[in-house]
Amino acid sequence: MILHPPIKILFVVDKEDSSLQALLSYLGSIHHVDLTLEVRLPRNLSPYDVIATANTAAFAKNNEQLVKFVHRGGGWLGLVRLSDRPIPQIFGAQPDSVGSEAELRVLFKNSNHPLAIRLAEAIYLQGFYQALKKTAEETETILYADWQYQHSPVLVHRPAGDGQVACTTLQACDHPAFQQILYRLLCQLAGRPLSRRTLEVALLGYPQSIGKTHGLGIEATTGLSLHGACDLDERRLEQAQHDFPQVKIYDSADALAADPEVDLVIVATPPNSHANLSLQMMAAGKHVVCEKPLAINGKETAAMVQMAEKQKVHLSCHQNRRWDVDYLAIRQALNEGLIGELFYLETFVGGFNHPCGYWHSHDEISGGSAYDWGAHYLDWLVSLIPHQVSAVISTRQNRVWHDVTNADQERIQIRFAGGQEGEFIHSDIAAVGKPKWYLLGTEGAIVGHWREVSTYEIDPVLYFHQHDIPATEMVPDLTLHRRHHTGQIVAQKLALPKREHYLFHRNLADHLLTGEPMVAPLEDSVRVVEILEAAARSASKGGTVEVFDG
Repeated sequence: MILHPPIKILFVVDKEDSSLQALLSYLGSIHHVDLTLEVRLPRNLSPYDVIATANTAAFAKNNEQLVKFVHRGGGWLGLVRLSDRPIPQIFGAQPDSVGSEAELRVLFKNSNHPLAIRLAEAIYLQGFYQALKKTAEETETILYADWQYQHSPVLVHRPAGDGQVACTTLQACDHPAFQQILYRLLCQLAGRPLSRRTLEVALLGYPQSIGKTHGLGIEATTGLSLHGACDLDERRLEQAQHDFPQVKIYDSADALAADPEVDLVIVATPPNSHANLSLQMMAAGKHVVCEKPLAINGKETAAMVQMAEKQKVHLSCHQNRRWDVDYLAIRQALNEGLIGELFYLETFVGGFNHPCGYWHSHDEISGGSAYDWGAHYLDWLVSLIPHQVSAVISTRQNRVWHDVTNADQERIQIRFAGGQEGEFIHSDIAAVGKPKWYLLGTEGAIVGHWREVSTYEIDPVLYFHQHDIPATEMVPDLTLHRRHHTGQIVAQKLALPKREHYLFHRNLADHLLTGEPMVAPLEDSVRVVEILEAAARSASKGGTVEVFDG
């Protein structure tokens, strides 16, 4: 896989301090971060690049060892934990008194700061307001809180000797954006400046819907630049040039692979070609993002992973629906424990419609009916039930649409080592659909019903035009059901996050350029293919139990 410079971080934190658990888990998930936790400062600090202290005020008087570490080129991140006690003078700032608890609107003092790249202009963090008073001229304000018409510093940075220090009074270490900022800050303190380069991206395959989406996502993402497009169909290449006039055109995968200016290739061809094309691009030293599913079978995914490791390049799958609003709302509800422990999850997509006449309906090219939407739905499932899969069972129905080679309906059941169960159904012969989501937990349930939405456009001659929005693109009606202590089941709507676009491309750039983790890790996409392959075996034998040893 792609290699980022290793960073050795020592975090000095009390074992009973749970407020930093989310941050420590985030840092621990980054492969090139070597994280060590200690309850007190060890005598030898030489193995580390940067030290982070949870109770920084404790080092106000006895800090000679840390100051020497910084002056010799190390970094020190100091957290101020709801105390107005003095912190070491080396930080060039001191905490003011602790104020009210509030939702703080936090912004970068310099919106072009390297730490701010691809992040929102403002983030909203829960915690107690506490400003920092700068005591040294060279102390730089990185983040400030917009507090009662004052821009109050809450994260500052300062060079010290050959090293550098930073401190913050912000406490929301479970907030994803603040975790990103702290990780980037730790990189800077460790002498690993963030990359400001731009990656040149080429699209291998240009079906307009997917190709244009990727092109717009690339153009909207700092650090990515659309360089070229490749397709065997001249009409598609003409469309690519119409959509993006500056794009370079390739008429073969060989020509694309030979272009040294291309850093990253997005493979957007039919599934049965994913493996060979991805292997060719990675062999040429290019990072690869592959459309879903990653491949058709485990043999192909194993070869792809092996090539990525050999070439030290990035490989991932375009699991863009990790940012669908309904999935995010359900994940948040599970993280907050709103239904207790999740033990059963069922998903459904489909209706009673003639399948398309394109390759999506031909199993030798697509992999089968479950390989299309199932690649997304099973990805949701394995991310929401992050336990070892123990068995897969699948059945298929071929009863109506005999002009296509995909099954009319496929049902995949998954059993997990912890006893949890998951199920996915894709049906083209369901006259009445099931809910999109059905989750059962030990304290409640979540149901997500499909929504049929149409828009209308006035026409002076024909009076109006009706446009139906595909149900798969609408946020379903999500309802949380919890048992009240009186025995009643109380229903309420789930809170929905704001819908944002092109977040996959932003996450991709963050990973490639700063080393932040992929939201949809490669191992999950590999696991989805393993489940699909096991399901195909089960269905071919009439629904046998396929013991999962992946």
